[in-house]
Amino acid sequence: MQVPLLDLKSQYAQIKEEVWQSLQEVLTSQHFILGPVVEKFEQAMTRYIGSKYAIGVASGSDALLLSLMAFGIKEGDEVLTTPFTFFATAGAISRLGATPVFADIDPDTYNLSPAAIEKLIQQQYRIEQASPDTPPKADGASGQLVNKKTNRRIKAIIPVHLYGQCADMTELLALARKYQWQVIEDAAQAIGTAYQNKSAGTLGMTGCFSFFPSKNLGAWGDAGLITTDDQSVMELLKTLRVHGGQKKYYHQYVGCNSRLDTLQAAILTIKLKYLDGWQKARINNARYYDQLFRQSALTDQITGPVTKPDRNHTYHQYTIRVLTKRDELKAFLQQHQIGTEIYYPLPLHLQECFKPLGYRQGDCPEAEKAARECLSLPIYPELTKEMQEFVVKTIKDFFKNN
Repeated sequence: MQVPLLDLKSQYAQIKEEVWQSLQEVLTSQHFILGPVVEKFEQAMTRYIGSKYAIGVASGSDALLLSLMAFGIKEGDEVLTTPFTFFATAGAISRLGATPVFADIDPDTYNLSPAAIEKLIQQQYRIEQASPDTPPKADGASGQLVNKKTNRRIKAIIPVHLYGQCADMTELLALARKYQWQVIEDAAQAIGTAYQNKSAGTLGMTGCFSFFPSKNLGAWGDAGLITTDDQSVMELLKTLRVHGGQKKYYHQYVGCNSRLDTLQAAILTIKLKYLDGWQKARINNARYYDQLFRQSALTDQITGPVTKPDRNHTYHQYTIRVLTKRDELKAFLQQHQIGTEIYYPLPLHLQECFKPLGYRQGDCPEAEKAARECLSLPIYPELTKEMQEFVVKTIKDFFKNN
């Protein structure tokens, strides 16, 4: 039996007539840049996410970059984030000349650990207090953090809601208030995910979404979106995405060209109607995997995803920990035509391009351990129970023979 990691052709068969009708309408209009189709999708996303505003941009990577630009992040600033995520999170920080600062992850959710952040602060930062004649802030802010070695200040934090489950936002937002950080949610893998009944993308100042084709809501190319409840931030983001100008040929800022493609907006508007059903199927598939692994007597070799009680999980990935012989298992599954992927094999703090930052093996031990053990299995909505049974049986066969 063949079990691909992802099967977009099955999804396409379900929606192709409706999508092609929508695309024909765009082609007939010959309106390809922004316009009413993009606005319709942005409005649909505000309703789905629960934000006041949504700004369509060219990709999830640009959503992060534009959010950082909107908050004035620049050379000499530091931005706190996780080392266990896709490169775009730290790449956007570096592109603006700022410095990514990596704190370790929670081993259950793979997201930023508030305890690890507190430890990092104690070891490497001092608090720059406000002047004595400044009245205390009502929100409990205690001052900005300054790096003891470089004198750079942390200006923002980017928590990533990895694999479809939110980070511990109560603790992270408390730290952000205390140290006066802007909060940019990387929700690229977390559309429809909630934390304490609030949607991912509504917890920080901005939420950044990706519609890369493999996402739970995927376009037919690159596409992204930013959510916010702040009108001034929304207006600035809309200006920055068109070269920093509100009026053609007049530029208030140095922005960039990052507009959500109209054809992609048309596709996404159709697919959004199906998203809740697809999410439910992913969750059902995850529960069936959980059941199969419990019945398989593999608990000494495999641990499954952990969902915290104050949040839900939409399973962009169903990621297991393989406690021994992860790479050998991956090769064995490939031999049996089962698709898997390692998200992510090398944490960001150990990437070659970040060597000048001075991180070493052992600086983020939980992220490094996850990189050695994590393996993502097929979880797409069209996955059948027979396919899942074959996946788990094949894993069991591997450990029986090894």
